[in-house]
Amino acid sequence: MTATTPTPVEVFESGDAALRVVASSPDREANWTTVHSLAEWLEAAGADGVHGAVPTYDSLLVEFDPGVTSARQVRAFVLLGMRQLDFIGAPARAPREFHVPVAYGGEFGPDLERVSEHEQLSVQEIIGLHTAKSYVIRCLGAPAGSPMMDGPDFPLPVPRLKDPRLSVPAGAVAVAGRQAVIAPAAAPGGWCVIGRTPLTILDAATEPLVPYVPGDLLRFHQIQPEEFATYAARKLEAAR
Repeated sequence: MTATTPTPVEVFESGDAALRVVASSPDREANWTTVHSLAEWLEAAGADGVHGAVPTYDSLLVEFDPGVTSARQVRAFVLLGMRQLDFIGAPARAPREFHVPVAYGGEFGPDLERVSEHEQLSVQEIIGLHTAKSYVIRCLGAPAGSPMMDGPDFPLPVPRLKDPRLSVPAGAVAVAGRQAVIAPAAAPGGWCVIGRTPLTILDAATEPLVPYVPGDLLRFHQIQPEEFATYAARKLEAAR
């Protein structure tokens, strides 16, 4: 996460126990940096009754206990955080990079050919675009800390499945719209699965459950189906 001047935000009540903070500049990258920096500041500063700050792409859900504090007080705390960030700038943290082996197509990526046809590209061109760059983890989603990322540079957005699967296996590598993701745990899913990594992403015996945080980088590389088993006992770890 690079240092930058935070963008303006708007604060809305979200029920009686949360506030939604939305970064409102036309610069998507600056919005993302602002809400994640504010979440870090809120978590570090602490405030009675505030028990969660969950950032996404351009917004932040701040959860609080209405029996301990009020929306007005939490709003003041949020605005204090913005003033602090405006004074000191958003923190700069060197991202770690994670290398993710992926077996594409066949039983590992049942939707690879569907995506190929939709994009009017060959299967190998789809794989080439998916492995062509490192992806910034924008936020953690469901299930279980899924790394939500901007997607590959495909010509067209990838449509979701008309009939979502009842279960997608752990390690499934999927795309939808202009986004990319890995499923750390088995769960229902409607994204197009183009491959699968044999690495263990989520470890219930560790804290945190997943090894990455927003701002870290993921880089996919292709392996052959016969190599899948050789990685099966390994966990996802930072390469640098």
